[in-house]
Amino acid sequence: MARPIWTGTISFGLLNIPVKLMAGERRVDLHFRMLDSRNKAPVRYERVNEETGEEVPWKEIVKAFEYDKGSYVVLEPSDIQAAAPEHTETVDIDAFVPGADIGSEYYDKPYILEPGKKAEKGYVLLREVLEKTGMVGVGRVVIRTREYLAALAPKGNALVLLILRYAQELVDPEEYKLPEGGLAKWKISAREVEMAQQLIESMSAAWKPESYKDDFRQRLHKVIEQRVKAKKVVRGKQADESKLPENAATNVIDFAELLKRSLAKKGAAAPAKAEGKRAAKTAKATKKKPAKRATRSRPTKRA
Repeated sequence: MARPIWTGTISFGLLNIPVKLMAGERRVDLHFRMLDSRNKAPVRYERVNEETGEEVPWKEIVKAFEYDKGSYVVLEPSDIQAAAPEHTETVDIDAFVPGADIGSEYYDKPYILEPGKKAEKGYVLLREVLEKTGMVGVGRVVIRTREYLAALAPKGNALVLLILRYAQELVDPEEYKLPEGGLAKWKISAREVEMAQQLIESMSAAWKPESYKDDFRQRLHKVIEQRVKAKKVVRGKQADESKLPENAATNVIDFAELLKRSLAKKGAAAPAKAEGKRAAKTAKATKKKPAKRATRSRPTKRA
């Protein structure tokens, strides 16, 4: 069962509606690890001092702002804490505005608000009034340690909290070279307009988001499954599938489960038999020929 990010209230005027802030999106990205192509060992990211080339431990790292090229001002944890918003679990509504007035470019990330205990009546009241009036509540909310601008809107049986982008985060389209003027300036005929309208009408359909799939992810997932089934896999030296973290399925695309299923289907005994035959063959050859003396490899000179 999903756990709430925080439990708090929707606050507007003198009214408070207890709610739980729940995740409204599910990340399904495929996560990859970088390996060294020579020995298939994982590659780590390291914190390296640009002057000395030495790795820097976390305890020696401080945050700084580059106010000029190569010039920095170091910020203490107390400085950042002083600028942080007061941590409150409240959706503070500043105003109610027509939902149609908020451009789609402002919407960023969705959350779902679930009513708290005995808060269903107030929840339904706010939801139905917003639906009836076409209004959305705009205000501020603190999620974890950052304050966001957000819109509170009805969606079916739910009240959704939509994180909004600030105006300064958006690029003004006028900064780009865009064609000005209308149909006459660009000599677009009435016939061309009519045909374009007919084409759009012929392709018109109801919006069904569930009918659109991430085809690239699905195709890539099939490629990964085929690779696993073909046993083109790399096992770490200290891999222990019995001690995988809880979120391993998300981080490694259920690799552990795919490996188990694939190996069970192909038969794990086959590799063991092949290894036994190779061992017997090697032992036989050893009896016939005396073992060669091992030669030391000379160290390679560095340039």
